[in-house]
Amino acid sequence: MSEMQGKQRSAVVFGARNLGRAVIELLVSDGWAVTGVARSRSTLDGVSAAGALALKADVTDPASVYGVLEQAAAAHGGVELVLNAAAAYGGERTGPFGGGPIAEADLDGFDSWAAAPARAAFSFLSASGRFAIAQGRAATLVQVTGGSARRAMPGRGLWAAGSFGVRAITNAAALELRPHGIQVALLIVDAGIQPLDGSTRAGVSAEALADPRRIADAALFLANQDARSATHELQLTPLAENWTP
Repeated sequence: MSEMQGKQRSAVVFGARNLGRAVIELLVSDGWAVTGVARSRSTLDGVSAAGALALKADVTDPASVYGVLEQAAAAHGGVELVLNAAAAYGGERTGPFGGGPIAEADLDGFDSWAAAPARAAFSFLSASGRFAIAQGRAATLVQVTGGSARRAMPGRGLWAAGSFGVRAITNAAALELRPHGIQVALLIVDAGIQPLDGSTRAGVSAEALADPRRIADAALFLANQDARSATHELQLTPLAENWTP
């Protein structure tokens, strides 16, 4: 939402390693008070180096999410933006990439590729939604997901099921929280995300990968909207990647 005059805005970013780190760096440079949340010590060290408050938490645990938001609010006088860029999978993903053909997949694959992403989105939005309502002022909640939230592909049905779940939960949260003056947005990155150090992925053109710093620009765009211009779903697709309307 729009900046409150005379007050430094505060943001909490879950998943601070690559895309999340880019968002943190942009927000810090834009004058925000930022809290970066991760589970690994090395990632948290990077958060501190970027000039943000580093806190350890698990986005798949609603109590952990809520606790971090309370700590950030106590440190910075409230929270105006909460963004979830954390990997949406609990533990190790099993089976082939995307879960594999439905007729060959098993329940372990379903749990890791389909159930885990939806659970993480629920945990994030449930806790941050309750926090934002209790806070009693305008805020923006952003859930990041991939292009599988828009379509299923052969061999990736389980991944799509999880991503469709993320989209449905986020859309429902947007409808439910609008009356409270809280904007909820799904940020769909319909491409692989390039590592922050500028390296590329084997067999993938750099031009077909989304630049994490440009994705961060989109997150800031969402945070800068106000009650008369709320975007609830924003898709980013590099021109060198396939795009399907």
